[in-house]
Formats: sequence, C-alpha cells, structure tokens
Amino acid sequence: MYGIVNKAIQGLVTENFGQENWDAILKKSGVDIELFAGNEIYDDKITFDLAIAASEVLSLPLKDVLIAFGKYWVLTTAKKHYGSLMDTGGNNLKDFFFNLPNFHSRVMLLYPNIQPPEFDVEEIPGNSNSIKVKYFSVREGLTDFVYGLMLGLGEAFETEVEVEFVQGRVDGLPHDEFTVSW
Repeated sequence: MYGIVNKAIQGLVTENFGQENWDAILKKSGVDIELFAGNEIYDDKITFDLAIAASEVLSLPLKDVLIAFGKYWVLTTAKKHYGSLMDTGGNNLKDFFFNLPNFHSRVMLLYPNIQPPEFDVEEIPGNSNSIKVKYFSVREGLTDFVYGLMLGLGEAFETEVEVEFVQGRVDGLPHDEFTVSW
C-alpha cells in the first residue's frame, strides 16, 4: 500500500491516543519506519502489522480499530489529500455512493501503481433510501475498514446512516456486500 495509508494510521493514533501510543505501536509491530513517504509503496504486511499492534496497544478489538480508521480516512485523510476528487463525487450521500465506482479511476491518476478496490452500487427496489454496496479487493481483511468508510461518508454528508454487513468473503463470496440506509 502507499505510504499515505500508513501515515493515516499514524495520524489517527497520534491525534486520538498520543505520540507515546504510536511509539508503542511501532515497537510492538516491529515496523522500524518512523516517517512514511506518502507516494512510496510499502508492503501490505506493514499496514496490517500496524493495525494489529494498534489493537493490542490500545486494548481495542481489531474490528474497532479498522472501523475508526475507515471513518478517519474519509473525514481527515480523504478531505486533506483528495478534497477536489471528493467534491466531484456528488452533492449528497446517495450521489457519492453511485459515483464511488469511478472514484478510484481518478485516484489511479495520482497513484499509478495502486491496486484499488472496486465497488458495485445498486438501488434496492422499492426503497429510495437504501442501497446495496459490493466491495471487491485483492486485499483480504479490510471489511471493517470499508464499514468505517461508509459510516464516515455519512458523517461527511451530515446524514445519519445505518450500515449492515450482509454477506461476503467469510461466506465464500469474492466480495463483501453491505446495505447502507439513511
């Protein structure tokens, strides 16, 4: 993953739990990189090791760490680094979700070697305030992060959302599926 991801984990931890906890996470994870370059590619293992160590150091379930990271990514990292791209996604939550499949195509212009996830978004017949979101990725283990992203999008658009994991890789599918309602 690009260093911007690891920098975001660092930001989440230092802003909410302090530098001393970040230092403990680095030590526990065995990651000996003190400064991540945003445009440099790092092994995915580093990111997962940081998340696992954060769970242990902060005494939080890994699921909670990943959800918090997803929300932080949308509300802080994406706004700071992809503000103009976020603005082109739509004026409301529903429009943004329906434009989400195109979002990473534009991000690929900034990060040409990225292996972005893909999203398939469908309306739920008879319910204009709910959608089905399918998340496809070459990376496993990020379901809770994506759940947090969706919650963060709700906050970004000042819309109360309910996100429900329906089925996914744990059920043998090649994707994770969520229902998002507002």
